[in-house]
Amino acid sequence: MLTEKEAAGYSPNVLAFYGDSVYEVLVRRRVVLYGNTSAGRLHDLSVEQVRAKYQSAAVSVIEPMLTEREADILRRGRNAGGISVPKSSKPSEYRRATALETLFGYLSLIGRYDRLEELFSAICEALPTELSATVKE
Repeated sequence: MLTEKEAAGYSPNVLAFYGDSVYEVLVRRRVVLYGNTSAGRLHDLSVEQVRAKYQSAAVSVIEPMLTEREADILRRGRNAGGISVPKSSKPSEYRRATALETLFGYLSLIGRYDRLEELFSAICEALPTELSATVKE
């Protein structure tokens, strides 16, 4: 575990690299907990939530909830250099998705799992998905 100062010293791209996996584990846990089904179906349900467009919308959900430090980490992630935007994404959406991953990486590295759960729950409640349409939460 890192201190806030140590974690903030990491580059936004490193935090996003790690945060991508943190966010994906949260999504995968969520879809698995809603039913024992085929891996293909679970994949389909999770892909929707890990796309840049969804993650960009997620930033809008959590921004009002963020502390000053969290907002700064999010900003650093959005403004990070050296990002190659895939053709399937708009640059603005991809940058906001990277910002979300940066924040999730930071929070995980400092051990703020309670805060990760709080933000992830807010995202899930606010943004409709195929999962939420098919399963009562």
